[in-house]
Amino acid sequence: MAVPIVSISLNDEILTELDKLQKSMGFSGRSEAIRAGIRTFVAEEKQKAELSGNVHAILLVVHNDEFDHIVSGITHSFEDLITTHLHSKIEGDKCMELFLIDGEADRVSTITRDFQTNKKMDTVKLVTL
Repeated sequence: MAVPIVSISLNDEILTELDKLQKSMGFSGRSEAIRAGIRTFVAEEKQKAELSGNVHAILLVVHNDEFDHIVSGITHSFEDLITTHLHSKIEGDKCMELFLIDGEADRVSTITRDFQTNKKMDTVKLVTL
C-alpha cells in the first residue's frame, strides 16, 4: 500500500528550529521529526476531547507583546473560567500568559481552541490537573 504524501510550507524560522530538533533528538530526517510532532498534537487533542465535567487546568500562552489586545479579547470572553491570570515579559518582545482555570470541560476546550487557532499565538499548552 502506498503511503500518502502531504506537502507543507514552512517559513525559514520554523525550518531552522525543525532542523535543530531533528539533530538534537536524533530523528533520521525532517519527515520523522514532523511525524513525531503530529503524533504529539493528535494525542493532546484526544486528551482534550475526552475532558468532561468540571475541569481544573493551567493554560499557558506565549505571544509577541504587540498581540496583548488579542489575548485581552479572548480573556474577557472567558472571565467565568479564569481564577488567576499572570502576565509576564519573558524575553525581548515575548510575553507569557498563565491562566488558572476552573470550569466546565467544553468551555475549557473552547478557550484553549480560541488561543490555538489564533495565528498570532506562538505557544498554547493546556495542562489539566
